[in-house]
Amino acid sequence: MLLLQLSARHLLKLHHRDRLLPHMAARWVRFKGKPVSDTEQEAWRESLVRLAEELVDAGHGELHMFVECQPDGVEGAADVILVGTHPETGQDSLLVVELKRWGSVEATEHPDKVAVPGFRKPKKHPSAQVGKIVDFFSSDSSMNGLNVSYAGLTYLHNATDESVHPLLGAGTLKGAHSFYFTDDTRLDLLEEVRDRFQQESGAPAAGRLLRRLGLRNAPLLEAMALSEGVDTAFTLRGEQRSVWRDVKRAVERGKKVGGGSLERAVFLVRGGAGTGKSAIGLQLLRHFTAAGLRARYATGSIAFHAALEKLFQRDETLSKGQLAHFLSFVEPPEPVLDLLICDEAHRVREVSKLQYWRPEKHGKQPQVDELIQAARVTVFLLDENQSLRRGEVGSSQLVAEAAQRHGVIPEIYDLHSEFRCGGSEGYRRWVLDFLGISGNSPHVWEWDGLMHVEVADCVEDLERVIREEQRDGATARMVAGFCWPWNAPDEETRELPLDVQIGGWWHPWNAKGTLRRYSNGEPPAELWGVDSAGVGQVGCVYTAQGLEWDWCGVILGDDMVRRGDEWHFKKGKASGKDEETGLRSLLEPGSVDPGLPSDPDEFARRIRNAYHVLLTRASCATVVYSVDPETQRYLKKMVAPVEEEGLRPASAGLSEEQRFARKLRAHAAEQNQKRDASGSRQLGLFD
Repeated sequence: MLLLQLSARHLLKLHHRDRLLPHMAARWVRFKGKPVSDTEQEAWRESLVRLAEELVDAGHGELHMFVECQPDGVEGAADVILVGTHPETGQDSLLVVELKRWGSVEATEHPDKVAVPGFRKPKKHPSAQVGKIVDFFSSDSSMNGLNVSYAGLTYLHNATDESVHPLLGAGTLKGAHSFYFTDDTRLDLLEEVRDRFQQESGAPAAGRLLRRLGLRNAPLLEAMALSEGVDTAFTLRGEQRSVWRDVKRAVERGKKVGGGSLERAVFLVRGGAGTGKSAIGLQLLRHFTAAGLRARYATGSIAFHAALEKLFQRDETLSKGQLAHFLSFVEPPEPVLDLLICDEAHRVREVSKLQYWRPEKHGKQPQVDELIQAARVTVFLLDENQSLRRGEVGSSQLVAEAAQRHGVIPEIYDLHSEFRCGGSEGYRRWVLDFLGISGNSPHVWEWDGLMHVEVADCVEDLERVIREEQRDGATARMVAGFCWPWNAPDEETRELPLDVQIGGWWHPWNAKGTLRRYSNGEPPAELWGVDSAGVGQVGCVYTAQGLEWDWCGVILGDDMVRRGDEWHFKKGKASGKDEETGLRSLLEPGSVDPGLPSDPDEFARRIRNAYHVLLTRASCATVVYSVDPETQRYLKKMVAPVEEEGLRPASAGLSEEQRFARKLRAHAAEQNQKRDASGSRQLGLFD
């Protein structure tokens, strides 16, 4: 649980605009399932704001405050964890703070408890709770791999030393977390803060702590690349860990059976965007590869396949040869694999075939059956809200029926915890409600401390934001609904057609074709999402699926427009190829995706799913714009502006340290791309 995470200065900004308590109260309901009490809210208003004011007055307003933070496995939450950088060591520094409004306490017959006026039962020494949190952070299991200094204290701002003497006298609890400060020793408290923290921004250390706690994961591929076998944001937690454990047991059991007998198992793991499906799959692949078993990772997306291929080039355990496409198993491998992981299984096709394959090479049975027959254990990772094209038939029912044909009862798991979109469950729900997928009434998005959303006034502003963030080291891309023709590049000049036209704004789709580079250095489609040179292109849902960036600019086309209280879905029309230019143009606005079904209800469902994919590609911030004026007005109505200075996670609000860190990351990414001289293996098809 984490109700709030931001700097002391920004916490006061929220308070002064009367947004602090409503936000925290809403988060409380999210985690506790019940309204917060008036007493708790009054404690926040008094104690939390008092501490923030003390920090700002002392020049430590940039320290980050983790409010009501309860790590998994710890009983009780920390009122506040201050996070920043140690002034002497330069390491991350954490200070756990228990806030008490008690004015006085009295001794009891129990040495670890005190009587507090207004409470019927004695209370434990506050340092006991502080000690649990400090012990968690200082244990090898929770913070392995990070160099961090820890401490804890209790601040009784309404008390004097004399009024709480039973907490301070001889014989009371002692230790690194048993420090007490009162109004008498307020200056000593601030001295303790100065000893433990620099005055610079605590944001970098806060980001590392968030990832360590699993509250806000880094983008999946980055986390994989940086994990190096230690506990990171990529570490599986909770329900993810349960899936990993059960699959692991099934693979090990199947290996023991061995010989000519074949005991199959099928796992169906369902979850929305960012719930950690790929994290589970990649950890399984790494584990069993290291154990010497035959494991492969199959996808239905060229772009995601290419991103994984680049990642595997830098991995000491995995190899590119372990990657496959769903089309790769028309003939079952001999011997069968120990484990096959099918990521994005919603993209499974009816039958394995390609336009240029000879008929005798086509699959003779459903593709899902081929995937099950290829391994002793097959894991399907599936999000039914991402099914898009007519030929994509992957669903829970399809997998379950296929498993039963092979005499297997599938093990089904549902993932709920959100790791993409800044870990914001609220944003995930807002997208589902906004698109009409959930069936719930849409509501206005308000900043929740984890995810940022804004509406650009024009498409030029959307591009400006994306380019600025990319320039300053963030990962950022533009994506759009499939509402413009997608022409092939000029074979002679290698120029990309400027297909996406919005007023006087003309840009190309991500490259279509097999060239390694185009006229202005643009990467091919499969590398568009991971090569920084792709920032000027507009991505399609088929190449964005499975990928993630810090910032994502989403352009809503004429395929989905708001009229009154309803969404309307429109088919567009493209011309045939012009005899002179060889290009197709847009004749009627709307969707020109040739892969969508003609049935109106199914057409609408696929369009909603496409925008669900596009709106959940960001880990930090989403910028939206609609080409339709009425829909643009609706967007403005449904997204509340973030007016507080510094809360918008833009490059302009970063500290110099954060800017430098971003630049380093951008430079490292460029160097990795230059080292990938061989490029990405072509699969021979384009989605």
